[in-house]
Amino acid sequence: MTIDKEGDITIIFRKDASFSTFMENLKDAYPRLKKDNLIIDLTSFRDLPVHEVLRFLELSEAHRAANRSFVLVTDQVTYDDVPEELAVTPTLQEARDLVEMEEIERDLDFE
Repeated sequence: MTIDKEGDITIIFRKDASFSTFMENLKDAYPRLKKDNLIIDLTSFRDLPVHEVLRFLELSEAHRAANRSFVLVTDQVTYDDVPEELAVTPTLQEARDLVEMEEIERDLDFE
């Protein structure tokens, strides 16, 4: 797993790991990342089924409850395939844009 920090956004990429190993590594690293806006880049996983993406739901809900962004990047599923509590975008740029919009909403106290 590779972690790249860009301002108040932390992007997490897969680095030669299975999906299960990636999830384990993310859960282990989460305590030090929980105050950041997180983008989880899943684009390197091919044939990623919806049920695997749904494994992020609990973590996403907890992260969003702490008033931070949590966005998954994959073109394997769409936002129509997952509950609205799980933010999914097809590209990294769209994920960055979504985090920026959520930050603006939080600054304006829209939530």
